[in-house]
Amino acid sequence: MKVHWTETAEQQLEAIYAFIALNSPTYALRTVDRITQKSMQIAAFPLAGRKVPEYDLDQIREVFSGPYRLIYYIKSDQIDVLAVIHCAMNVLKDE
Repeated sequence: MKVHWTETAEQQLEAIYAFIALNSPTYALRTVDRITQKSMQIAAFPLAGRKVPEYDLDQIREVFSGPYRLIYYIKSDQIDVLAVIHCAMNVLKDE
């Protein structure tokens, strides 16, 4: 299945790279590579990720790469990567 990165998710990935690259461009690239490899994993196995607890919908799932959550939405024809956020954040739903 095709994986589409939303503009928001791309910007978040770029911000992760920029932040880590302040101290180590090599580690920043390695981190981004690991995250993007997860998108290849979900292309092959979209249901492998767990349901996002904030939403509890079968179509909205997440996989983890280190301290980052890759949150995606499964459509009939593609997968949309919605967000890449740090595990300590809960920015998906107002409490």
